[in-house]
Amino acid sequence: MKPAISIQKLNKSYKDEQALKNISFDVEQGELFGLIGPDGAGKSTLFRILTTLLLADNGEAEVMGLDVVDDFRNIRNRIGYMPGRFSLYQDLTVEENLDFFATIFGTTIEANYDLIKDIYVQLEPFKDRPAGKLSGGMKQKLALCCALIHKPEVLFLDEPTTGVDPVSRKEFWQMLKRLKQQGIAILVSTPYMDEAALCDRIALIQKGEILSIASPESINDSFHGTLVAMKSHRMYELLKALRIHPKVESCYAFGEYLNATLVEGVTDWKPIEQDMRDKGFDDLVAHDATVGIENVFMQLLSKTEA
Repeated sequence: MKPAISIQKLNKSYKDEQALKNISFDVEQGELFGLIGPDGAGKSTLFRILTTLLLADNGEAEVMGLDVVDDFRNIRNRIGYMPGRFSLYQDLTVEENLDFFATIFGTTIEANYDLIKDIYVQLEPFKDRPAGKLSGGMKQKLALCCALIHKPEVLFLDEPTTGVDPVSRKEFWQMLKRLKQQGIAILVSTPYMDEAALCDRIALIQKGEILSIASPESINDSFHGTLVAMKSHRMYELLKALRIHPKVESCYAFGEYLNATLVEGVTDWKPIEQDMRDKGFDDLVAHDATVGIENVFMQLLSKTEA
């Protein structure tokens, strides 16, 4: 069985800036694959190429075995695409937007209602409301319904939860899991590292380059070194002190704590804790830190920039 998406050595530049650098990976049919990286990493450029809206400089890309250049018309009929920016008709109602997109693809809301039912039941009370007057979470649900109305085989979601409240984000990812169970391949991009753990596999991307591709668990297991969490009411001074400590390889802020990675071979952080107390951080709190995808991302990034 061919992959739902296959990318080989894809490159794209804008004038003097290279947006994608030798990107290669596959997404299997029925897989929920996450493209994880900050703004400007190249995620949207890749999505536009895969959805036949932009041409790559070189390299190859196929969707459901179809070439994104030669077979772009067939691909557009077989995919669903939800861009990062809300792009539906804001003056049309919820129901009018759905009818419009169903008509474009030669179908009806009723024909594929089973696919959007779980999402549409939340929208139905607002079916006569203009799309522009929906909340952020409801806008995203409507956009997802419109992307699914023709029963696509592959779904492209470019940062679908950016700017959406935490409850709506959670609901959205629950919807994606149900869609995956129906055999739809999903490629989703996000700048949120916590969403990465919800994918089957993820690719970490920065400045147009893939840093690592694996399951979230395997990504976490690839972390090298000992990680310790520390905090004080003087966080900035603590950050500077830890970054120059000879036993600390790197230190970054993560939530209310600083996460410090110790240099290779050092596993005991107690002497470092005492050093910080001796420097006047009397209220210091320190404990072993749980490695997350963001820690691996920062570690990989530091190696590429070294």
